[in-house]
Amino acid sequence: MKRSRFSDEQIIGILKEQESGAVTADVCRRHGISEATFYKWKAKFGGLEVSEAKRLRTLEDENGKLKKLLAEAMLDIAVLKDISSKKW
Repeated sequence: MKRSRFSDEQIIGILKEQESGAVTADVCRRHGISEATFYKWKAKFGGLEVSEAKRLRTLEDENGKLKKLLAEAMLDIAVLKDISSKKW
């Protein structure tokens, strides 16, 4: 998955800039992002502080690793069941 060119701190700063009263279109133009990206960030990071966003990112990374481990374990179990069910 492609990483954003903006850090979590920058994203939260952009969102706070718009919350302080700036027009959304101007904020997007100034930072070189589309309005769709802005609203996607707002849905994900809206109301979060920087420390909370960092925690969210680490939890998402950890969750991805755990999902990968679970998928590998389930694949191993399926292979072992397949091998054990065959008659020699």
